[in-house]
Amino acid sequence: MFTGLVEEVGTVRERREVDGAVLLTLAASTVTADLAPGDSVAVAGVCLTVTTPRPDGFVADVMPETLDRTTLGRLAPGAPVNLERAVAPHTRLGGHIVQGHVDGVGTVLSRTPGPRWDDLEIGLPPALARYVAQKGSIAIEGVSLTVTHVSDDAFGVSLIPTTLAATTLGALAPGSAVNLEVDVVAKYVERLLATSGAAR
Repeated sequence: MFTGLVEEVGTVRERREVDGAVLLTLAASTVTADLAPGDSVAVAGVCLTVTTPRPDGFVADVMPETLDRTTLGRLAPGAPVNLERAVAPHTRLGGHIVQGHVDGVGTVLSRTPGPRWDDLEIGLPPALARYVAQKGSIAIEGVSLTVTHVSDDAFGVSLIPTTLAATTLGALAPGSAVNLEVDVVAKYVERLLATSGAAR
């Protein structure tokens, strides 16, 4: 589990295809402090398992399913990525519950600069719109954000100066593809309502 509060922006150092999967080598400094094989790291919002920790980064396996359903399949060496280690029991939950299980890929439709913030309009798959609520939470590229408005096929977020400076969202341009993870609580509520109705 993650909080959606990015610890650092890392860089894709190498991408090597192995039997339909990809071995991704990432350069990082902060998240490597206590990494061990088997640990989880959110990479651009996608939960990956560390296979080889290194002092200057780590290596992770990316399975075909992940390559097909997220933007990780499009990453090339040199690409910046948001990184966050899994939550420790004593960590403050400053964002929201983020699993690192991407629900779909959205597209940046527009970007409007403000005095100290930028407003983004993000297009999303229509099937995900029912899980997105105004003033609710959503993870974009692993960053926990508050939804400012929502329609049937898009939603808005505002990026504060810290988010603009400390994550990859500051460089997003219209047309950029982004990993989206909706609030897991909304999905569980829908599932509970559906099963309770069937039980009657």
